[in-house]
Amino acid sequence: MASGINQDSRPDGAFPEAVGKDEPLQGLPERTASPSARTMTERGLVGLTADRALVSAFKQMQLEKDAQKNWDLFYKRNTTNFFKDRHWTSREFEELRACREFDSQRLVLLEAGCGVGNCIFPLLEEDRNIFVYACDFSPRAVDFVQRHPLYLPERCSAFQCDLTKDDLRDRVPEASVDVVTLIFVLSAIHPDKMGSALENIWKVVKPGGLVLFRDYGLRDHAMLRFKPGNKLGANFYVRQDGTRSYFFSKELLAELFAGAGFHLVSNDYVLRETVNKKEGLCVPRVFLQSKFTKPARDPDHSSSRCSGT
Repeated sequence: MASGINQDSRPDGAFPEAVGKDEPLQGLPERTASPSARTMTERGLVGLTADRALVSAFKQMQLEKDAQKNWDLFYKRNTTNFFKDRHWTSREFEELRACREFDSQRLVLLEAGCGVGNCIFPLLEEDRNIFVYACDFSPRAVDFVQRHPLYLPERCSAFQCDLTKDDLRDRVPEASVDVVTLIFVLSAIHPDKMGSALENIWKVVKPGGLVLFRDYGLRDHAMLRFKPGNKLGANFYVRQDGTRSYFFSKELLAELFAGAGFHLVSNDYVLRETVNKKEGLCVPRVFLQSKFTKPARDPDHSSSRCSGT
């Protein structure tokens, strides 16, 4: 697959030769960091305004029916070579290190939407006192995780799961997870089913436990570059390969998590200027990085340090 900027099937928008710096934003970004990025944003906004027609209801039903197949085909095409390992996870989310009462305490994580393990294996390498439950919609992705040389059943349990309907408690003990990572996952789920996925996750999080979230924000370049004929609904689009992506506002995300019973810890846009050196292009990326906690049973005594309070 070429490394050009027109890759609609790159779910987290990472370019192979990209560099950038994250900058937290208090409100929705109205500007970009360079003239070239600004020009691309303005053109994209014009395109979004003009694109009012939605994909037909029949095709939308077919996309929902084929969602698992399309992600399985994605991993068949790209195997484990598509994403770079996410060594930034522990840097961006300090809670992965700070949740313990004592240094040797074992931390239990759930990677909801693990892909081929680009997040979990760096964490397992860095921290010997972590146990990870890892699930993904794609059976092929789970197979790649289980065949990874760092996969050890005593440290990791990977399984296939549709977060919107398969009860996580069939594989993960109820209220047993300290930290859930939900990274570029919720955006791939139909908006009508996002609440069900979060309610499912709620069941396995400990009181005082955290959900660490990162996903696409409104006006991200991946949203602006969609052409007419790809719109499924408000802020919801389909890529050329049949996989789908939603672009979040912080207000909607807060409502979704509140509806599932979580409390807000932090919820901010992050602006990232991504440079594709090969193409000589600089494009604006907008992500939403957030933290939510499951309230402790006893408000006067938190059972976990993960809540950040």
